[in-house]
Amino acid sequence: MIAFPQKILNLIKCFRRQWPLFSNSERTTVCGADCMLMVLQLSMAEVNKQHHGDFTVSLSDVLETWKYLLHDKLGLSYENMKEPENYADQKKAYHAFLARSNMLDLIDICQKCYGLGLVSEEESIAPVQLLAFISGIMNVQESDDSVLSTPSTPVKRQSQENVKVTILAKKCVYSYLSLLVNSKDDLALAHILNVPDRGLGREAFTNLKHASQNRKMSIFLMATSFIRTTELGGRGCASSLFDPLRVHVKGLSNLVNFIDKLQEIVGETLNLRIAGGRILSTVKMHLIKGRSNGDPFCQAAEEVVQDLDLKIKNIIDSQHEVLTASTTGVSPAR
Repeated sequence: MIAFPQKILNLIKCFRRQWPLFSNSERTTVCGADCMLMVLQLSMAEVNKQHHGDFTVSLSDVLETWKYLLHDKLGLSYENMKEPENYADQKKAYHAFLARSNMLDLIDICQKCYGLGLVSEEESIAPVQLLAFISGIMNVQESDDSVLSTPSTPVKRQSQENVKVTILAKKCVYSYLSLLVNSKDDLALAHILNVPDRGLGREAFTNLKHASQNRKMSIFLMATSFIRTTELGGRGCASSLFDPLRVHVKGLSNLVNFIDKLQEIVGETLNLRIAGGRILSTVKMHLIKGRSNGDPFCQAAEEVVQDLDLKIKNIIDSQHEVLTASTTGVSPAR
């Protein structure tokens, strides 16, 4: 029997192999549970702004709509749930956000795989299982069918503060990698806009967001367009649309130039293993610059990067083994 975590991984692999059946771009990224919830929260705030003028939403409303949305998308019974106010607009805004950000959520990928017959019956995931997994009430260690047990191996206890730092470091590293792959990922941009500190606070993000909406482009591409215009033609050549951004030119230039640096590594390094290591090392050094060696964030970033580096190498090795096995006995010419 295939373990539940492996079923999820197989879905992602299926999506990666068959991406033209899912999307118009191979750079489409997968929106996991935490990302889905954040997209919903932003979408609800946007709808509230349209209806009431305030870009806010209460946590209780988000959680209520989140539960309803999952049941709706998975085709499950709503039980005693009532449709939230303005749900149709919120759902539309949710999917529009994903489309703008060149993203697909786990439910869409799962349903598409099954609809196209790309997943075997043995690898199938019941809607109620996917609901439990996304909701966070399912432990990913599986013993029998949908019965999921708690980990039996002892887990090293960490302080709550250390856990928070590790989560932050992981989110920052992952966001840089996601933005490198998918320049339309506005959520990733929001996570690392001012990490490390570039002097780009709430005002900078708001100005960028408004400019990107007017230009109908992603936030990062808006920042890139502004910096390119400034670098090529000087500040006087920038249009009035750029006026609010001019006070943020130093910070935005730092961000855009750093992503350019990562892109250069991708373009110049043919060896995937070396390229992955260089990118991770560059991101880590960028994040911990100016921090002391004893800083908990530095240690957390180091651990996150080491773990990712090992995973990248394992993926490359496994792909190489599959390729070698599939070409055994085949002539060099073929």
